[in-house]
Amino acid sequence: MPLSARVPDLDVLDSLVTTARCGSMGAAANLLGLSQQAVSARVRTAERLLGVVVFVRSPSGVAPTDSGRSILTWADEVLRAAAALDAGAADLRGDPLASASVAVSNTVSEWLFPKWAATVRRQNPQAKISAIPGNSEQVLDAVQSDRVDLGFVEGPSIPHTVSSLDVARDELVVVVPPEHAWASRGRSPAASPTESGEPPPVSAEALGMTPLVMREHGSGTRTTFESALAALGITAVPPLMEFGSTAAVREAVFAADAPAVLSSLAVQRDLADRRLVRVPVSGVAFPRTLRAVWNPRRRPRGLAADLLAAAVAFGPGQTSHP
Repeated sequence: MPLSARVPDLDVLDSLVTTARCGSMGAAANLLGLSQQAVSARVRTAERLLGVVVFVRSPSGVAPTDSGRSILTWADEVLRAAAALDAGAADLRGDPLASASVAVSNTVSEWLFPKWAATVRRQNPQAKISAIPGNSEQVLDAVQSDRVDLGFVEGPSIPHTVSSLDVARDELVVVVPPEHAWASRGRSPAASPTESGEPPPVSAEALGMTPLVMREHGSGTRTTFESALAALGITAVPPLMEFGSTAAVREAVFAADAPAVLSSLAVQRDLADRRLVRVPVSGVAFPRTLRAVWNPRRRPRGLAADLLAAAVAFGPGQTSHP
């Protein structure tokens, strides 16, 4: 079946779809290992060949047009078919199975990475994905020492020795059991812990003076929390207890009837079911950007690039840092 001369090459389609996923040509260029000018040229080539304007450009990035959404759906199908052809041929040749080694920080590994990995596995059932858990400091060390293909971190800052791409956002929240004093302040004596609304806020100063159940030093959670308070001139007192996993912190909250600072992703079900109560904090907030990181000498390729694309597709990946 002869193809029309108006069908773009696969690399052009890849740039088109990646730009849509990333939300900007700059972020797509970083992901593809190309210059922004090269990506822009590929997108223009696709639009010229197809005779369709795929994106509306603005200073903040790009957004698909109505016609562009259809083009992107078809382009994605073509790329998936090409990937299946490549994987099938590799299997017939007896090539080693596609594999990727990924270092993943705690919050990402528990609440986001399984979805990304499952997406890639559906596209490539032969994929071998090795996820190495650790805190953000450990992930950065693995990436900089070239021990992994890709990493995901949640700390407030990224060293200049790695490249990064924003893939998701969350926030840290202060939580307590319903019976804790912070949850019951302002509640009617006749109301049960599960009947009350949001408790009154605690101040940033009071939070800093309270021993909390915390993650360990080097974790993105601990670093984000202490950095936000330090910016206000507040030094947090030593924690009541500290643990190396989010799950352990959560369990200690119940066991010790103590406050903790955790990712909103980790406690969303507990908050919805009223097993935990979110305590507002006045004077400070703890938003976070979750990022993919990689060694700039070793840009993500193959399965690692597929994982990065899946992460970008699930959340906002608007900002890149070469």
